[in-house]
Amino acid sequence: MPVDLDRDAFERLVDRALDDIPDELARLVHNVVVLVEDEPPEDEPDILGLYDGVALTERTSDYGLVLPDRIFVFRRPLMEMCDDLDDLTEEVRITVVHEIAHHFGIDDDQLHALGYG
Repeated sequence: MPVDLDRDAFERLVDRALDDIPDELARLVHNVVVLVEDEPPEDEPDILGLYDGVALTERTSDYGLVLPDRIFVFRRPLMEMCDDLDDLTEEVRITVVHEIAHHFGIDDDQLHALGYG
């Protein structure tokens, strides 16, 4: 049975996942905002998260004066795939790590190999 968690409680799970990012990596995350949305885009209904931005590995010396990169965490699909709060907590953590990894230029194939698929 899917987990039913209100938005505030879900956002606290995302905050906790962000807090668990090691400080040495967190210090390297620049110009990024993390947003919780209830639903993923219509054209990608099964995704759990999305990185929208320019990875650090692709930024050039003229990168600047741009809006923050965005990481989206999609509440509904994450809750629907999980059977209990522990499972949801772990899936939120994996999703946050996965999307932050994209900020560092790590692609999906590398993430799958590392167990963050």
